Amino acid sequence: MNADQLPPVAPEVTATLVETLSPRLRKRLDAAVTKLGARPTHRDGDTVTIQVDDESELRLHAPGGVVARVEDITCGCLLAPACVHRAAAACAAPTADQATEPAEQPAPETPEPTGATEPDAAPPETASDAQRAAADALWAAGAAVLEAGVDGAGAVTQSALLRAAHTARLRRLPRAAAAALSVVTLLRAARTGDPSYRTADLVTALAELLGTARRVGTASGAELAAVSGRARRPYSPDGSLRLYGLFTEPVVTDSGHGGVRTWVAGGDGRLFTVGDVAPGGAGRALGVADRAVRLGDSALTHRELGRAGLAVSGATVSPDGHLGAGKGVKAVTARGAAWTEPPLAALWEAPPAEQADRALRAVSRYAEPDGGGSDLLFLDVELLGAVREAGGACLLARCAGGVPVRLTVADDDPALPHRDNLALLAAAPGTRLRIIGRLLPAPHPRLTLLACSHPTGEGTVDLGLDRLRRADLPDPTAPVHLAPARPASPGAASPLYLLERRVEQTVPAGRAALGLLGDVTAEARRIRRGGLPTAADLLTALCAAASRRERDLFGRLLPADTDGFAAHWLAAARYTAAVSEALCSAAWNPADAAPTVDAPAGDGPTGDGPAAVPPPAQAHAV
Repeated sequence: MNADQLPPVAPEVTATLVETLSPRLRKRLDAAVTKLGARPTHRDGDTVTIQVDDESELRLHAPGGVVARVEDITCGCLLAPACVHRAAAACAAPTADQATEPAEQPAPETPEPTGATEPDAAPPETASDAQRAAADALWAAGAAVLEAGVDGAGAVTQSALLRAAHTARLRRLPRAAAAALSVVTLLRAARTGDPSYRTADLVTALAELLGTARRVGTASGAELAAVSGRARRPYSPDGSLRLYGLFTEPVVTDSGHGGVRTWVAGGDGRLFTVGDVAPGGAGRALGVADRAVRLGDSALTHRELGRAGLAVSGATVSPDGHLGAGKGVKAVTARGAAWTEPPLAALWEAPPAEQADRALRAVSRYAEPDGGGSDLLFLDVELLGAVREAGGACLLARCAGGVPVRLTVADDDPALPHRDNLALLAAAPGTRLRIIGRLLPAPHPRLTLLACSHPTGEGTVDLGLDRLRRADLPDPTAPVHLAPARPASPGAASPLYLLERRVEQTVPAGRAALGLLGDVTAEARRIRRGGLPTAADLLTALCAAASRRERDLFGRLLPADTDGFAAHWLAAARYTAAVSEALCSAAWNPADAAPTVDAPAGDGPTGDGPAAVPPPAQAHAV
């Protein structure tokens, strides 16, 4: 049985089934999940049947595609309904992320300011007692995951997270609830050996969960609204828009969804997207590109819209720039614009460093939701050739100011032409192109290449959909050119990885594994010499918290301080993310000398390490 064959199960259903198990059955739950995964599965309409043994069947009824009630999971064994099979099936199935708001909801109108300040204005709204209790439950569940690690965070630990997530959603904390569901999904992927799992993703999800839960109790007003989040992003009216197509990119997700996203720009330079993503893979992405755009009465396909224009009336737009397709939206085909013509040409006029800073705010690991902004960069580059890396080869280019930029493929799926197109461009050193890429946070300038002007100078190329040919190159017979090695940026030699390594080590094996490291004075000293005294202090405090165990008057070990350790881990995780983003920003300004990090008197760098980076704002705040 594959987990994808099972219908999604609501978080509260899984939590309830696990909570009703006896302590003896809870100990057998993880083994039951593994055993159930080897049993045959059959789907008949909305019902999925699992053959538990030769005489018993387990049924999951999912009207509407989701198992929403405990009664919808039934078992035919002799111990039912108190058997372990029902809970095991719920734990093996994907978790449903049920939304409580409509997909397209008008934003509330903001009253106009009157110009006069009311003397008895109401104080900013703060979290209710129920919300604080829900946030505390999320914090405790996240801290338990850190304590146990992936190896120890089995179905019982995951059910506690699911229960806390359900309670948080009922208390109008959808952002924290979504973070908890992400942690559960990643835990299951790690424990089943999913090849798409990455420890860094679980680190980010855990830090988002713990950080959001911690902030609920102290936030107020606008900050509380941002921390609470929205179950669905609202669409607000934006009047009439004149849009110009930029490019279309395929979208293929790890969850099995496929489709396309077409980027367009308004006359004022704002970026918008029109998407069509549904269950499917790369095949669906290639097919949808030639389907009509779901926007008004336009007959343009996504490929055509990427090079044409639209006149839209009654437009609705989400905070992240997605165009709504409501009944009141009307759109007709209009003339597009070349990348070298106004208003699109203005997108390439901003300095690369300024574009990188803007994109970095959009791709930040812990960016506030509804923050807006785009992660795209618009650059004029000269191709230098291929560069070998540990993960393969990439294309090196030089943009304005002489900054070397590494261009990589956006998707390695062999059905998409990304990699073949990049290999052909590597055979044309010296070619000047106008490109669009997506920023990849790294200690050196790095983008995924999405679209470029045609090497012949006529038209544009959507590198995920269009396929270049040798005849399109200035010199079709030229071999692939290897660019000379380039000196690494200052951030590439940063000792920050010593702290990042300890933060990531905690996730797979738990607090106890980090506590066995012993003395980390040498690593802390090396970090301090590199100009990062705060990182050195965080490493020392993190390892000390992991190994600290108090004893009572009789010498017996007391329970570990999971809350204290989680707080130290969260501070270290958020700090490393902030410094990594600062290194990325500094890499786009190679001519600027990077100042040292603020440090207490007598605790600065010794001068024998690499250049330090600017201090990130509130880097170690949790």
